[in-house]
Amino acid sequence: QVQLVESGGGLVQAGGSLRLSCAASGRTFSSYAMGWFRQAPGKEREFVAAISWPSGSTNYADSVKGRFTISIVNVKNTVYLQMNGLKPEDTAVYYCAVDQSPFVRGILSDFDYWGQGTQVTVSS
Repeated sequence: QVQLVESGGGLVQAGGSLRLSCAASGRTFSSYAMGWFRQAPGKEREFVAAISWPSGSTNYADSVKGRFTISIVNVKNTVYLQMNGLKPEDTAVYYCAVDQSPFVRGILSDFDYWGQGTQVTVSS
């Protein structure tokens, strides 16, 4: 049973930083890709970033390029999303997800397992 547990969300002022964590368990993830998505109230869930566990390749949404960094710590089975230069429009619930392929296309339907989400609120 795959389990994804996100943490690290909170309230931050515009320009600030947060680091989200996603602890993965229940399977060997070394051949998969991991991703972060977000969903703001009244909006569809959207892709933020993805990383391939075997290759380390990454992919980012244009809206977060240069501000967010996705990374993996293999020994901890944990994926991180470092978010710098946060803006009010980054406010959303952030979800961690697993794609049972090593590719980082960032397509929502590719992802098979999801965490419960963590709230990020950026005040202006």
